[in-house]
Amino acid sequence: MASAMPATVKQMAASKAYGLKTDGKVPSYLEQEVMSWSKEKIILKMYDLFIVSCKRGDVPKMSRVLIELMGSLNFEFEETATRLYRLYEYCQRCIFQRRFDEAVNIIQELRSSWAKAFNLE
Repeated sequence: MASAMPATVKQMAASKAYGLKTDGKVPSYLEQEVMSWSKEKIILKMYDLFIVSCKRGDVPKMSRVLIELMGSLNFEFEETATRLYRLYEYCQRCIFQRRFDEAVNIIQELRSSWAKAFNLE
């Protein structure tokens, strides 16, 4: 379902997993670890980042996560990618309307399904 993960997705996942140094950058050894993660694990971490950001009410970060998730879809699997795209779009509308609970419920369900499908966690 996901195509090659853009570097920004991996950088966001690294900052989520390990935090940032005071200069705003992820230490290089941690970034290397994240770069070795599978695309499935990166997707889980992006969902985690969305969930944490939602709890904090961080609309810009939630929006960036959704944009990265949309951009990583592989439309060679058109039906699945289109459905996920529509769900992400719907979540985008929810967060802009401050319906965070609705958006986070969708993302949590997707995360759970993804983790089960790929035996992660």
